Amino acid sequence: MIDPANTAWLLTATVLVLFMTLPGLGLFYAGLVHAKNILSVLMHCIAIACLASVLWFGWLYSLSFAPGSPYIGGWEKSFLAGVTRTSVYGNQTIPETVFCLFQMTFAIITPALIVGAFVERVKFSAVLLFSTLWLFIVYAPTAHWVWGGGWLAQIGVLDFAGGIVVHTTAGISALVFAIVLGPRKGFPHHIQPPHAPWMVMVGAGMLWVGWFGFNAGSALAANGDAGMAALVTHLAAATASLVWLTVEWVRFGKPSLVGLVTGTIAGLATITPASGYVGPMGGVICGLAGGGICYVAVMVVKRTLAIDDSLDVFAVHGVGGMTGTLLAAFLVTGVGGVGLAPGQTMGGQFLVQAEGVAAVAAWSAVASFIILKLAQYTVGLRVSDDKETQGLDLSSHGEAGYNASFGGTHS
Repeated sequence: MIDPANTAWLLTATVLVLFMTLPGLGLFYAGLVHAKNILSVLMHCIAIACLASVLWFGWLYSLSFAPGSPYIGGWEKSFLAGVTRTSVYGNQTIPETVFCLFQMTFAIITPALIVGAFVERVKFSAVLLFSTLWLFIVYAPTAHWVWGGGWLAQIGVLDFAGGIVVHTTAGISALVFAIVLGPRKGFPHHIQPPHAPWMVMVGAGMLWVGWFGFNAGSALAANGDAGMAALVTHLAAATASLVWLTVEWVRFGKPSLVGLVTGTIAGLATITPASGYVGPMGGVICGLAGGGICYVAVMVVKRTLAIDDSLDVFAVHGVGGMTGTLLAAFLVTGVGGVGLAPGQTMGGQFLVQAEGVAAVAAWSAVASFIILKLAQYTVGLRVSDDKETQGLDLSSHGEAGYNASFGGTHS
């Protein structure tokens, strides 16, 4: 039977998750780039959203959630064959149309996260080709492994809302993309600061609000699991924000707005896989870990390894998601947690979590590298130096984000 309350909540959660990408992620990323590239970032986000939506309807939903092998779903639900107004998903109490739409928003935001790795220097055609192939080769199989009854689900991996499916895949793929594409001109010593920190904060605020749909919506019901997931999500975000703020304040004497909200996103990514399994203290611990570990990861990637993952997708989303996935093995037994499966130990669960992270990270890295090489040899990956200097807004899209004199050094 379809439950009206559960259906209403999941419809709301679906809207919130789409709100994370359009406009949340778009504004968050757009504020971090130079003024001459703001529209290109927004274009990437909305174009990926449209592309992923149509592909999800056609084939990706079926490959992710239709019965199949332990490694990939079947084709029987392609073009939503058999999905009617009265169809119920699995043993849930929600219409399958709503479940399909909810999961579609996850398929939208995951490749959109990768945008942060290649801003200001990538060909638009390469973005579309990469995103298309990546959704088929990386996202759909991983979603099936974890949420569609695949082999990771069968060994008992815990990923409530996407630490593996969303953040590990996007983070690892972003790192590979940044390495293959190469750094922006002037990296690392002559990269100008974000052109609109206020826009970054607005986008981060939208992401924070939308994340309640992301995590609490993954309960697929208006129940106690959804309530706890919402609570721990908020606590993790607030805690990680304060951690990042404090570290910057101590190191540089001045806490930055961009740093604070980057900590917010790190906390949200870290709590995501554990959100439906842990209690309030688990949320705080995930926030502490996410704020601290992701901060260090940013420094290592940018300064030690000199990789231009431009907007820190790997360090924030990838490292945060993997950290939260591993922590879930221990925090699930805390006060307010749901506990381990019968006969399972924390050590055993940790090994399961580590196996899931390692397998998905390896698959994402290898597959992304192959896709990028294919794109490189067909449409090409990178714009010319002249176009990069001019900015992608005008050189790739024939528009400008600001049609008046900007009055600063970031035009």
